[in-house]
Amino acid sequence: NIPDFNLLWTGVHPKPHLLKAMAPYQRVNHFPRSYELTRKDRLYKNIEKMQHAKGAKHFDFIPQTFVMPVDFRELCSSHYRHRGPWIVKPVASSRGRGIYIVSSPDQVPLEETVVVAKYIDNPLLVDGHKCDLRLYVAVTSYDPLLVYLYEEGLVRFATVKYDLSGKHLWNPCMHLCNYSINKYHSDYIKSEDPDAEDVGHKWTLSALLRHLRAQGTDTSVLMQRIEEVVVKAILASAPPIISACRMFVPYPRNCFELYGFDILIDSTLKPWLLEVNLSPSLGCDSPLDVRVKSAMLVDLLTLVGLPTVDPMLRRANECHRPQSQLDILKKLSCRRVHSADALAGSSSNIGRKPPPIVTSSRLIASSLSLSPEENRIIKSVRAEFERRGGFVRIFPSAESWKRYGCFLDPVTGITCTSAVSGSHLCAPPMVVPRNYNLLIHQQLFPELQSACKAMDGAPLPDRLTRYERALLQGHKASLDEGHLDRSGGELKNEVIQNMEDGSRLSQYQARRTFSQYLICILRQISGQNKADPVIEDHGELILRFLQKASSNLRTPYFVQDRMAVVAKQLNDFIYLYNRETDLYSEGGETPNIVPGKLYQQFLAAAK
Repeated sequence: NIPDFNLLWTGVHPKPHLLKAMAPYQRVNHFPRSYELTRKDRLYKNIEKMQHAKGAKHFDFIPQTFVMPVDFRELCSSHYRHRGPWIVKPVASSRGRGIYIVSSPDQVPLEETVVVAKYIDNPLLVDGHKCDLRLYVAVTSYDPLLVYLYEEGLVRFATVKYDLSGKHLWNPCMHLCNYSINKYHSDYIKSEDPDAEDVGHKWTLSALLRHLRAQGTDTSVLMQRIEEVVVKAILASAPPIISACRMFVPYPRNCFELYGFDILIDSTLKPWLLEVNLSPSLGCDSPLDVRVKSAMLVDLLTLVGLPTVDPMLRRANECHRPQSQLDILKKLSCRRVHSADALAGSSSNIGRKPPPIVTSSRLIASSLSLSPEENRIIKSVRAEFERRGGFVRIFPSAESWKRYGCFLDPVTGITCTSAVSGSHLCAPPMVVPRNYNLLIHQQLFPELQSACKAMDGAPLPDRLTRYERALLQGHKASLDEGHLDRSGGELKNEVIQNMEDGSRLSQYQARRTFSQYLICILRQISGQNKADPVIEDHGELILRFLQKASSNLRTPYFVQDRMAVVAKQLNDFIYLYNRETDLYSEGGETPNIVPGKLYQQFLAAAK
């Protein structure tokens, strides 16, 4: 029920009718059309637009990518010019599901939509192992754009040492760093000490940076490059998201987003954007996960700033509900353009360099003439910055206009996705969009003009040093109580008694039970010694099961006949099976069905 929540946290995009009905105090953890950034095909196409509009050298942080089956001819042509392995990914998957590596376009399926990207074959190695970064990025507004990068992230290592010869392309535990893939490998090391940040196959970002600095790497420059990748990827995908926000979101602060950026660093310390996750996993399978993710979530909700609303006064508040931005847009007939005089005479350079920064005297005069709406925005941005906790604001920053202003329309402040600027994104008739990004840079950084001139020779910003400091907050123990009032045997007997008395398992409960059984099998075969001949029989049996059972899934599932990836195949199958099982979930108790509470307790004990 829409009036009955302050925060809606969901793993899917909210429907437009839900967004339109939101009250000023309500928050939801997704922007409309965020898939422009998180779907692999849309992300690449948006970055490709910017490459054409602003030059490939400014947006060369994503591997060459093709969308199948449309780009198959281009893939073949590129492969014959520059041979090498390619990585195949479903357009909307996560956690390494459905990803594999091929050496030829002939191995790429044409019956489904996938992206095929050039495989980065010179990754940065730590003790011989490939690794990638999971970074947490918060966006609290798209217009004006407010981007925060959490100071601590996770570094995920492949379990098997990297082989440059390319003879083991079939082995996902060598080439993919996803935890959901490597955790089932028998050699995977999980640290049980929350204070050990550089032990096992998962480190903290700060531990990796300290390790690299000890080897002589300039980690500040590396983090500056990573910040640039994050900001540019968001800028490239921003226009359609802003358009959707203007159409569906009634109040400026209704939406926020936590993205999971996966970044690979190559041997030259160049960061490559692999993908952006819409709902990054918040599961905590180790004390290090608990420590990092709990601290990050606390800081995220503090940053967002959830208003406290008295339910008893809610109805009264509805009668005096402030105008939404959708209503305001309908009533306004025109708006003045910020710094229009600063833009005069630069029409020939539109989209090529950032608009000139006004002088201090002009800035003071401008601030005195700000509208109430503009003053509200500036006040909100400053208050949010004070609540940032462990988040580092990377846009806007003292140098962000110098770095990214050339990619923004000088009138709207929104990303130019064409060589010609001036497309006032979805503005109502007779309404001139405001350049909120320029306004905020002028108000937050009044010294911007002199700072920009000296920027090239200036020391790196102090914020870059925050990434190397150890995380001091966060829980060090699991937040899951893990306590059952009754033993598994008692619960099992009670379930059996219920069934003997005429109750039965619902289809949902039966599927959940079977799924948990498969997970137990997965853990068993993953923990066995690979030299044990018994595992060969187990593997063949599981492969036969997958080949037969997968034909009954609604979602196509393809089995690769390789013993080394049996665990990954079973893991992928369980994910799809569980997703379809959720369709059978009951809304409440049903007659002649084992009680839901009893079943949940039994399943928890059976694990």
